[in-house]
Amino acid sequence: MTDVTLLDGSIGQELVRRSGTRATPLWSTRVMMDDPDLVGALHSDYFAVGATVATTNTYAVHRSRLARVGLEDRVPALTDTALTQAEMARERFSGGRIAGSLGPLFASYRPDLNPDPEEAELKFGELVRLMRPRVDLFLIETVSSIQEAEGALRATEDCGKPVWLALTVQDDDGTRLRSGELLTQIVPMLHRFNPDAVLLNCSRPEAVSQGLDIVTDFGWPFGAYANGFAGIADEFLKDAPTVDSLERRVDLAPEPYAEHAMGWVKQGATIVGGCCEVGPDHIAELARQLRAAGHKIV
Repeated sequence: MTDVTLLDGSIGQELVRRSGTRATPLWSTRVMMDDPDLVGALHSDYFAVGATVATTNTYAVHRSRLARVGLEDRVPALTDTALTQAEMARERFSGGRIAGSLGPLFASYRPDLNPDPEEAELKFGELVRLMRPRVDLFLIETVSSIQEAEGALRATEDCGKPVWLALTVQDDDGTRLRSGELLTQIVPMLHRFNPDAVLLNCSRPEAVSQGLDIVTDFGWPFGAYANGFAGIADEFLKDAPTVDSLERRVDLAPEPYAEHAMGWVKQGATIVGGCCEVGPDHIAELARQLRAAGHKIV
């Protein structure tokens, strides 16, 4: 059958949930500062159920985010902590890859906040330099617009590691990025930078399935990892939001989520996993269904 890379699931949301503390605008970065070993334990849990990639807890480790609370000088130290926790988890399971997460510079689902690509390249470039010696690939996550994609792709160009570009689409129209731009409009950017894979992430599974019908024609290896949100609340689209304004779906238990993901594999996806609100139990069930269908997890 098919060789399928099995990503992990939620990092940020799962860390906030496990910490048992009140959500803050720093999201999982705050959790990592207070309890770094919680990060490694989560990575280990994902490896234990079959994931072959650990995504670093660096999604929100940006000077532009940390500057709000006067902690921008902590970027190198926090990046090191995130990498160390992922490395320790991988050592416990004698294998797997580490994906260096590059999240939006200011906020998720906010293409209106994106700086010019030249400025974004500099900001992303710092993280790329810090992570490059210790990761197996870079995962550019939750990209809401073509301009946002350009800034991150410029920073990872010629980095010497595989680069996966993950785009987020509208929950009610999987053919469009959250900026409103058509998914097909990203193709010239793909030809310009030639990432190693194109994924859809952090959108409803139904929208992801719709979007993959388009991505399959791009000519790049592709995949997907959806979220388990009921929707993106207006409160979350304001400055310095907290995750307690987002509601978890009640109809997306491990089995139905895995069935969505198996549908993506049927569409041709070779990289699947989960995003926010998709935890180790979901990834365990997805691993089970992949094996039952005769696929090889790589």
